[in-house]
Amino acid sequence: MDALLILFSQPSTWVALVSLIVMEIVLGIDNLVFISILTNKLPEGQRARARRLGIGLALVFRLVLLAGIAWVVQLDQPFMEIFSQPLSIKDLILIAGGLFLVWKATTEIHHNVDPHGDNDVFDSPASMAFGAVIAQILLLDLVFSIDSIITAVGMTNHLPIMIVAVVVAVGVMLLAATPLANFVQANPTVVMLALGFLLMIGMTLIAEGLGAHVPKGYIYAAMAFSALVEGLNMLRRRRVKSKSEG
Repeated sequence: MDALLILFSQPSTWVALVSLIVMEIVLGIDNLVFISILTNKLPEGQRARARRLGIGLALVFRLVLLAGIAWVVQLDQPFMEIFSQPLSIKDLILIAGGLFLVWKATTEIHHNVDPHGDNDVFDSPASMAFGAVIAQILLLDLVFSIDSIITAVGMTNHLPIMIVAVVVAVGVMLLAATPLANFVQANPTVVMLALGFLLMIGMTLIAEGLGAHVPKGYIYAAMAFSALVEGLNMLRRRRVKSKSEG
């Protein structure tokens, strides 16, 4: 207890904590967008419960990984090579998660572009079973959690700081989940933009798993710029609609 008091009495601890909270929230955006899109496919009465469960599982994964922090660090160690490219367990998880995100985003984009098309391998039902949604959230929670915790390990050596940052970040995700999901549901063009984000994130995960470092700043800058353009389009549509109704 005394050690914790000494740790949190230092200004450097609070700087590290705030920095890590911001980083964890930014990294959680990907997870939150995916959860919002998936849960909106459920009947309305099940959506809030699925979001809470999905985000709760994300917290559980992160805390379990923090408890096994020594094992998590070892995930970065290469254990095999493919075409002279060393791969670690983390790399394989990122590649698998990236492939899943690319597949999922592609199927959802196909369904949104041609919702009444013939049944094919890309066909996606208008609504999904609760268990299927949770299973998909569970898979991506694992991928994003490993990325999140390895990032935390790179920013600080103090486990209490990591735990506080993760809990606060997941709490913010929990508060933002329903407003974000409602916003996405109410704006169909935002759905397509969010699916484009997921496609880009999936390709980025695959690239990182194969050893190509993609600076996160570029990814989030592109997402922010796209969101700004979409916001301007939404503002224009509202003004045009208000003028026509007036």
